[in-house]
Amino acid sequence: MSIQHKRVAIISAIVAFILAIPLITMQFSAEVNWNIGDFIVAGILLFGTGLLMDWVIRKVKQRPFRIVICLGILFLLLLVWVELAVGIFGTPLAGS
Repeated sequence: MSIQHKRVAIISAIVAFILAIPLITMQFSAEVNWNIGDFIVAGILLFGTGLLMDWVIRKVKQRPFRIVICLGILFLLLLVWVELAVGIFGTPLAGS
C-alpha cells in the first residue's frame, strides 16, 4: 500500500469515526435526527476538508504558512457546518 493510499485510508477512518457519533447518538436520543442526505453532505465536507489539508501539508513547505492555511480551512469548514446546521447567516444553504 502506497503512502498516498495510507493517507486516504486514515482520512476515511477519521471521517467514518466522526460520522459514527451522530449515528450512534440517534439510537439514544430523539434530538439528533439526521437523514441520509445529512450524512452524505457531512461526509463530503469532512472528506474534502481532510484531503485539502493533506494536500496543503504536502505542498506547503514553510510550517507557519501550513498552520495558518490549515486553520483557515478548518474555520471555513466550521462556518459552512454552522450555516447548514442552524442557518446563522440566513443564506439559501440553510434553507432560509
